[in-house]
Order: sequence, then C-alpha cells, then structure tokens
Amino acid sequence: MTGAAAPRPGDEGPWRIRGTAFPSGERVEWYLHRGRLSTAPVAGARDLCDGGWLLPGLVDAHCHVGVGRGSRGVGPDECLAQARLERDRGVLLVRDCGVPVDTRGLDEVPGLPRIIRAGQHLARPKRYLRELGLALDDPAQLPDAVEEQARAGDGWVKLVGDWIDRSVGDLAPLWDDDILAQAIARAHAVGARVTAHVFGEDALPGLLRAGIDCIEHGTGLTADTIDMMRSRGTALVPTLINIANFPDIADSATRYPHYARHMRALHRRLGETMRSVLDAGIPVYSGTDAGGMIDHGRIVDEVEALAAAGLGTEGAVAAASWRGRRWLTGADESPGGLYGLDREESRADLVVYSADPRDDPGVLRAPALVVAGGVPVAPAVHA
Repeated sequence: MTGAAAPRPGDEGPWRIRGTAFPSGERVEWYLHRGRLSTAPVAGARDLCDGGWLLPGLVDAHCHVGVGRGSRGVGPDECLAQARLERDRGVLLVRDCGVPVDTRGLDEVPGLPRIIRAGQHLARPKRYLRELGLALDDPAQLPDAVEEQARAGDGWVKLVGDWIDRSVGDLAPLWDDDILAQAIARAHAVGARVTAHVFGEDALPGLLRAGIDCIEHGTGLTADTIDMMRSRGTALVPTLINIANFPDIADSATRYPHYARHMRALHRRLGETMRSVLDAGIPVYSGTDAGGMIDHGRIVDEVEALAAAGLGTEGAVAAASWRGRRWLTGADESPGGLYGLDREESRADLVVYSADPRDDPGVLRAPALVVAGGVPVAPAVHA
C-alpha cells in the first residue's frame, strides 16, 4: 500500500480508495465522500489508500457488546470501549445475541460497528446466567415474550434452548415443543428471526421442528438433526473459541458429574460434528460469543478456528465478511462491487489490509484502515 493519508477526526474527505475488492477480486477505484461510496470521481479527493485488499467489514454474529467479564452487564463507557475494540479489529457488523443493557446510544456515535440487536435472552428461573436473561416463571409466557423482544429488537430474538437442570444433573431443554412452535411463529409473524443457545442433543429436534432460523454452538448435533437443519436451511454459528472452554466448564462442575462428562464428550467430538455439518452444506457463520468467558476483539481467532475446522481460509474469511453480512442483513452488501452503494438502509463499511487474507487469515489481525459507517478510522493498536 502506498500513498495513504491519515484520516483526522471529523475529516469528511473527499477520499479516493484504490485496491483489490472482495468478493469480486477486481481492482477498483472508489470515492468516499460524506459517508457514501461512489465510482464517480469527486473533485479534490485525496488518497485514503492506494493499493491493498478491501473487504466488507467483518461480522461477529454472536457478540455481546454490553456484557463484560463475569457475564455481567456493563455501563455506557465500557460498552463504548467494547464497540471500539471490535471496530479496530475490523468487525463492523455485530449481532448482539442478547444483552441485559440498552446499547442504543452507541448508534449515535459515528465510526462504530452496526449492531443488530436480539433483545434479552429468554430463559426459565435458575436455568441460565442470572444477570443476563429474562426468566419466565411460566413457560406459557414464551410466545408473548418472544413477540415483545422481536418488536423491541432489530429482527432477531434469542432463546436459551438448553441449560443444566440441577434436578437431573445434566443439560436439558427449557421449553416444550408446542410452546416453541407458537413462539417462533409469533416472531416470524412480525418479521423477526429466532436463534437459540444449544449445547446438548435433546433440545435440538423441538427447536428445528418449530422452524428456528439459527442454532448457536450446536455441539450436540447428530446425523438426524443435521439433516433437519439442512432440509430447513437453518444456519449455525458454532462459536468455536468458546467451545474450547468446555473442559474448564466441566472441571468446575464437580457437583454434577453427569453434566461434566457430557460437556467433555461434546468437546471431544467437536471435530467430527463440524465435519458432518460442513459435509451437509449447513451455512456456518462467524461468532465469538464475546462477553462473559470470551474477551471482546477475538474475531480473527474464530476465523482461524473455522478455517481449521474445515471451511478453509477463503471459506472462513467469507463467513466472517461478505457471506455473513448477506445473511444477517438479508441483502447483497456489494452490489456492483461497492459495499452498500445506493441502498437506502446501507452503510459504507469496509476494511483495508496490506496482504490478501485468503492466503493467511492472520492478515486480518492488522487492518491498515477501517471505514465504519462511512467514517475512516485509523485502527488503534491493542496488546
């Protein structure tokens, strides 16, 4: 990369951007002015970058901006710091996947990732992390609660599908099948999609028969439930770097030996599970589960884990960039080779790298430039 200018806060350009754009792989010359990308030359444009590889902003489809260590809600300053860290690592689209605090104030801050909110986790009393979920005393409340969260969010609702049931000492489903069917139908009726936290095997058939749109983690998938996902087009966000914590979770569960053995078994067969998922053609997307046990800013660790699990480098980069964006937004993020151009609801979101990340996903650790919502940002260096 040569001839790059250092963007200053508040400087709206105009800027010229040259490089190789993905997914097309074509050399492009674009202009950025007042937050919009264009192919039409703009008088007085300065070079923002000349050369490099241009990707649609990275995606963390399972991220909790608003949750910190200890699975606790955090205040506005820490929410802002988390969002900035994600941005500096190249993440420009986040599906929050459930948070207990209101992060809408971040939408008013220029140069941050776009957040697609899923409201709060919907769970049962003593069947999820106490500070994070809405605990419904009566399972019959679930359809109303799902519709309420759907109307308050940005097109997604998050269920807790299974969790440890201390009365049986192991993972168990939270909801009966008929309640799930009613709840997911209510979400779909108001235009929302539904995803669910699921570690084990038993909750998956009911969720899939009810028409759920996505599964988080999915370590308990079997040949039958993988076939159900394939036939229904259900997506998977496996959060591989979080699943790596299963042995530690098991070690801490000495009071529940069946649960501990189950978690270790799920972890042991992860490689086989992922191979079966990919062989079946299940759509897989990147998500870190940042917040709680996973620090924010680890998207590249997840991309590398997806590549090693069988997606390969290009497939993992696509899942964390253009394919992930298309899935979450429901729109092609690069019409005509321009990310978000001429779409009323779209943003100019792109990340510039000095080398081709399809050759080495480690390249993603050092973005040279981030354009977040049309705002050029020189990424901060983080230890």
